[in-house]
Amino acid sequence: MTALAALVAAYLVGAIPMGFVVARVLGLGDIRRHGSGNIGAANVLRTLGKGPAAVTLLGDIVKGAAAVALARGIAAGDEPTTAAAAAIAVAGNCWPVFLRFRGGKGVATGFGAMLSLVPWATLPAAVAWLVIALTFRYASLASVIAAATVPLGALVLYSHVPARWVAALAVAVVIVWRHRENIARLLAGTERRIGDRTAA
Repeated sequence: MTALAALVAAYLVGAIPMGFVVARVLGLGDIRRHGSGNIGAANVLRTLGKGPAAVTLLGDIVKGAAAVALARGIAAGDEPTTAAAAAIAVAGNCWPVFLRFRGGKGVATGFGAMLSLVPWATLPAAVAWLVIALTFRYASLASVIAAATVPLGALVLYSHVPARWVAALAVAVVIVWRHRENIARLLAGTERRIGDRTAA
């Protein structure tokens, strides 16, 4: 029951729709009706600008880390439960009960969760994201490659804790899957770049 409580708590924290809340507070309404239809920081940037996007990004990262920390506390440090909570928190962001299971793509929440679970493995991923984003200005491409980097780092640095790198792999799979339409647009040359604005 303790493990179940930890996972439920991680899901509910992960499911808090930061971008949706930010857009509502600023009077935009349902952000899913604007831009790409996503509730993440990239769409908030296109529709509302840098400030709201930064708040959304930070909020998603914090909730990912908080979900893992909360689950760790409830489960008294049990490794498999804590690792599973990281993946569950990302699932909460992608399929939030509060928005009828229509949520984000898990990138910032996944970063926060992995920062709490496998901190050293997130550093090369963060560098990869920045380099690719600044070079090509595709948030989706940067996110997919960064997500794939984390489980590789976790396998090398946390091979003694299998639950952690398995969770990192699960999170990467979810993030890449959630970006399948972006990948198709990248291949077609129609993907939007960072900084492209969408009229609200």
